[in-house]
Amino acid sequence: MRLQPRLCGVLLCGFVLTATSHVAAQPSSSCHGGLQRKDVAELLFGREIGNHLGVNDADWTHFVDRQITPRFPDGLTMSDAVGQWRDHRSGKIVREPSKRIEIVLPGTPDDEARLEEIVGAYKRAFHQHSVGLIVRSACVAF
Repeated sequence: MRLQPRLCGVLLCGFVLTATSHVAAQPSSSCHGGLQRKDVAELLFGREIGNHLGVNDADWTHFVDRQITPRFPDGLTMSDAVGQWRDHRSGKIVREPSKRIEIVLPGTPDDEARLEEIVGAYKRAFHQHSVGLIVRSACVAF
């Protein structure tokens, strides 16, 4: 069977951000209390290949263990999600089981390169057309 990649993956097609996109942090007030300003990356991974679930739980865990954790070992948050987007060919709304990863970036010069490596690895491993990437500034504390 020939697998066809998803046209737009996880996000609404009009708002898909690729790995090379970087949402510039908007200037805002300083952080208060024990909070400090950091960039936070959100990655959105579609799990379907063609019209079926192609990235099962074991595949996902293996990917996280091999590709994400080594690049950002200080921690991350994972959650299940449902992506929704419009298929431009059919005009239909498509929903897809997805995974969402949120990482408070350490602020090193290679943060963006490591994110791009993760996106590329997922696209290659699971025949995905896109992976959503959002980077925003936030006040954080741990």
